[in-house]
Amino acid sequence: MMGSTGDMKDDALPPLRFIPLSYNPADSQASALRLVLTLNPQWEGADNKIEFVRFTDGITNTLLKIINRKPGWTEEQIDHEAVLMRAYGNHTEILIDRERETRSHALLASRGLAPPLLARFQNGLLYRFIRGRPATHTDLVKAPLWRGVARRLGQWHAVLPTGGNSASVPPAKDLSFSHQVDVDPQHQDKQEDALPTIKPRVSGPNMWTVLQKWVLALPTTTEEQRTRRRALQKELERVVHEMDDGRGLGDDGLVFAHCDLLCANVIVLPPSEGPTAATTSDERAVTVQFIDYEYATPSPAAFDIANHFAEWGGYDCDYSMMPTRSVRRQFLTEYVKSYSQFRGIPASSQQEMVDRLYEDVDRFRGIPGLYWGVWALIQAQISQIDFDYASYAETRLGEYYAWRREVDGSRAQAGEEMPLRERRWAQEA
Repeated sequence: MMGSTGDMKDDALPPLRFIPLSYNPADSQASALRLVLTLNPQWEGADNKIEFVRFTDGITNTLLKIINRKPGWTEEQIDHEAVLMRAYGNHTEILIDRERETRSHALLASRGLAPPLLARFQNGLLYRFIRGRPATHTDLVKAPLWRGVARRLGQWHAVLPTGGNSASVPPAKDLSFSHQVDVDPQHQDKQEDALPTIKPRVSGPNMWTVLQKWVLALPTTTEEQRTRRRALQKELERVVHEMDDGRGLGDDGLVFAHCDLLCANVIVLPPSEGPTAATTSDERAVTVQFIDYEYATPSPAAFDIANHFAEWGGYDCDYSMMPTRSVRRQFLTEYVKSYSQFRGIPASSQQEMVDRLYEDVDRFRGIPGLYWGVWALIQAQISQIDFDYASYAETRLGEYYAWRREVDGSRAQAGEEMPLRERRWAQEA
C-alpha cells in the first residue's frame, strides 16, 4: 500500500440549511427568485438588481448563477456575493445519489476544496460561486493546465478521507433522497432477470458499487436489452476480479475521487486567486479548482486519473488528443509530488510511486469506457436533453472492448489495425 487515509478523522460537519421550496424549470426565473430571496432576504427592495445567468455546460442539471448588481459594487464584489443554484435533472436520481453528493460537497468545502454550501432545497443545492472560467477540452492538453490539474488532484487524493462522505451532513427530515448507492439485494431479487451482484473487497459506496447500481438499472424490456445487461454484468464481475486488488494509493487501494473530471468541471482561477510559483517556464502551472461532485466517491486513484485522461478528447471523443506515454509520466510526476507533499512522503520514495502509478493508470485505461458507456445507456432511456446518448454509449463501450482486445492479443491475432485511441496511448512522445 502506498499510504493510508485511514488515520484521518473526519470532523463533524455543521448542519446545512434546508429551504422547503423547489425550482420549476417551467417557471424558471420566478422559482429561482423565490429561492434566492429566502436565502438572502436582504436582496429584496429597490436598491437591488437581481440577474440570472444560465450555464449550459452540464448535461444532466440546470445551473444558474444568481447575481445582485447593487449600485456601487465592483464586478469582483458582485461575484463574491453571487449564488449558484443547481437543480437536478429529471430521473437523475437513478444515476446519482443526491444525499452522497451533498455530503461530499460539504466535506470538500470543509477542506477548502469546494465553494461553501449555502442551503439545499427540494430538488437542488445553493452554493457560492468560484471566480474563474471552465476549461475546454483543448485546454486540458496544455502543460500549464494539466500541471495545475495534477497538483490539485494529488491534493484531493491525499487529504480527503475515503469514509468521510458518509458521516457528515445529516439529512433534513422533510427531504426525500434517493436510496444509497449500495445495491439492495432484496430489491434486486424482485426484479425480472435478477443478477448476482458484485462484492468488492471494501464495503460501502465506491466506484465499483456505483457501476453495479447502474448495470442493475439498465433497461430489460426486450430480450436484446436483457442479453446486453447480462453481458455488461459479466464484464463488471471481470474487472472487479482483476482490478479491485488494494494495490494503489490510499486506504485499501481507494482514495476519495472526483470520478468526473471532464473539462467543464475544471475551473481555471484568475492569477490573483492563487498563482502557482514556477522555477522554469516549462514547469509553469495555472491554479485550478474542481466543481460538480455528483459522482465523487471512493475509487482507485488510477481510475480517477485514467478517467481524466479519457476526457482530453472532449464530448466528441477525439482520440488524437489523448496523452502520450511521456505526457502521462510528466502528469503523474507532478501528481505524486503534490500527493507526497500533503502526505509527508519523502522525495526518495516518489520515483517508485510514479512508476507503479504509471502501470496502474495503464491497466485502468479501458475502465472509463465501461463506466460511462453503461451510464449513457441509462441516459438514453431517461434523459430529455438533446444529446445522442445512444451513440455516445456505443463509442465509450467501444473503448472498453478495444482495450480488452489489445490486452488479450486478439486484435493483433486477427491482423487488424490498432484503433486510434490505443495507438495514441502507446505513442512515446
